[in-house]
Amino acid sequence: MEDKLLAFKRILMIMDELREKCPWDKKQTFESLRNLTIEETYELAEAILNKDLEEMKEEIGDIMLHLVFYSKIAEEKDAFNIADALNHCCEKLIRRHPHIYGDVTVENEEAVKKNWEQLKKKEGKKSVLSGVPVSLPAMVKAYRMQDKTAQVGFEWENKDQVWEKVVEEVNELEEALKTENNQSKREEEFGDVLFSLINYARFTGIDPETALERVNKKFKRRFEYIEEKATVDLHEMSLEEMDVLWDEAKKLE
Repeated sequence: MEDKLLAFKRILMIMDELREKCPWDKKQTFESLRNLTIEETYELAEAILNKDLEEMKEEIGDIMLHLVFYSKIAEEKDAFNIADALNHCCEKLIRRHPHIYGDVTVENEEAVKKNWEQLKKKEGKKSVLSGVPVSLPAMVKAYRMQDKTAQVGFEWENKDQVWEKVVEEVNELEEALKTENNQSKREEEFGDVLFSLINYARFTGIDPETALERVNKKFKRRFEYIEEKATVDLHEMSLEEMDVLWDEAKKLE
């Protein structure tokens, strides 16, 4: 524990010094750091997918730096400091884990999640969905909304029902593509298909964002193989010729 406390103290001291002496660090604001923080978060997410623990260590450090940075700026504005933020988090964790810090009994993970949502409502949250950030990527947002509403009973009984909904939405999309000239209506039907597929993924224990990113990586890997092995410019190759190299890439995997 002591080494962890020393490391945290060290980064706080470095931040104080950088904020005082470094021209770049002195210039930063909440807004200027925002996109950089998002970038660092995605880099951590990629390291997790790659199971690269060394990279994860670096990215966790980078994100921690950003959190300390935001807290330092807030402290300069006499708004709050890092201790306030951490203590607020600790109090919330204690409050939302009465099965650990109180006399509530839970049987499993699902009971914990349901209690969590109920406690959030008691804390003044107007909606079960109020904790889902507006700026989340659409696929992640859909998954989180479905998961949260399920905690209050807005849920299908089994995955077969969910798959029936997927099929229903696919049929409606097909009909819209045949009969609708309204692009907005087509997009809505396509969105319904995606939303229902995400729900089915949730029911089957699949993280759709992770699944799609794995496919993205696979596609990138195989297409780059085509680019590497092509003996002529890709514009001069037929689809059949590219498919031969694609199949080679698949076999190598």
